[in-house]
Amino acid sequence: MAANFKGLINSIIISPRRWEKTSLVNKVVDALTQSNEYIVCKVDIFNCRTEEQFYTIYANCVLKASFSAWDEFVAGSKTYLSRMLPKIALTDAMQNYELSFGIDFSDKKLSFDEILDLPQKIATDKNKKVIVCIDEFQNINVYDDSLGFQQKLRAHWQLHGNVCYCLFGSKRHMLLHIFNDYKMPFYKFGDILFLQKIKREDWILFISKRFTDTGKTIDNEQCGLIADLTKNHPYYVQQLSQQTWLRTTEICTTDIVNQAFESLENQLSLLFSNIIDTLTTKQIGFLVAIAQKEENFSSKIVLNKYNLGTSANIKNLRKAVLDKDLIDIIPGNKIEFQDPIFEYWLVNSYL
Repeated sequence: MAANFKGLINSIIISPRRWEKTSLVNKVVDALTQSNEYIVCKVDIFNCRTEEQFYTIYANCVLKASFSAWDEFVAGSKTYLSRMLPKIALTDAMQNYELSFGIDFSDKKLSFDEILDLPQKIATDKNKKVIVCIDEFQNINVYDDSLGFQQKLRAHWQLHGNVCYCLFGSKRHMLLHIFNDYKMPFYKFGDILFLQKIKREDWILFISKRFTDTGKTIDNEQCGLIADLTKNHPYYVQQLSQQTWLRTTEICTTDIVNQAFESLENQLSLLFSNIIDTLTTKQIGFLVAIAQKEENFSSKIVLNKYNLGTSANIKNLRKAVLDKDLIDIIPGNKIEFQDPIFEYWLVNSYL
């Protein structure tokens, strides 16, 4: 990834939620910011639901990354976005400031070229390389005329010679549709990177070191158990490790790890129950079938065993739980739960 950024090669990072991709991106770009050669702009569009909101958030993030001081920010907004009548206001007692616009975004005559070309113009004027990182990029799919917006972005960004775009998100199927479908504007826009889980042996080294650094002892067996119970899920490995560490006085045991895991499952049980309440009986049955390692969902035995209805239902059931971010489709068209604790709870507690 660092090599891509240095070479200004656009990168698309795809992984399920809570796999720490944001932390990984931050670690890479933070190392680059030690050099005066780069400007790094981080944009999170998780709560951005319209094209208008995108332009406002995008302009704010690019300008703040490029001009840290208040007076520079004001001057930069007037220099690069004067046609859009920029308005800047302090937002709180901490002297944070936000940019808004005096133009009407509903005016179809406006192209917003200034905003989309902002990174390239700043890169040229400052003689620097700009790295733009946009988190939850799949959210552009919900915008009105999403396809037209994607065409507009691609038309501008592909011409930016001094800018590298890192686009990432947590919905694999939506991102693959954007970047891997030859009919879509962003097809072959950049290097697609599928973030892999950290290996079990690496987790063992990591957990063991953290315990040792704090004067506590844990064997490789218990470290491996933590990784196994959470299926190497980065977020849950760290959570379970912390719960285990808190329960360990001096030496960790298998019982302590199991107690910590049981406590973690109990903490999440209400959340999981609420998820179940949003599902139909057949959707629940489909999830149970996945958890029980069934593969041929259209077989008569599986359909009857899990009350899935007819084989024609399977495609709709899969799409429904996929859209709810409960499962992920991994290479080989295999299905796995995004949340390993939810999978465990479903089989061992709910049933």
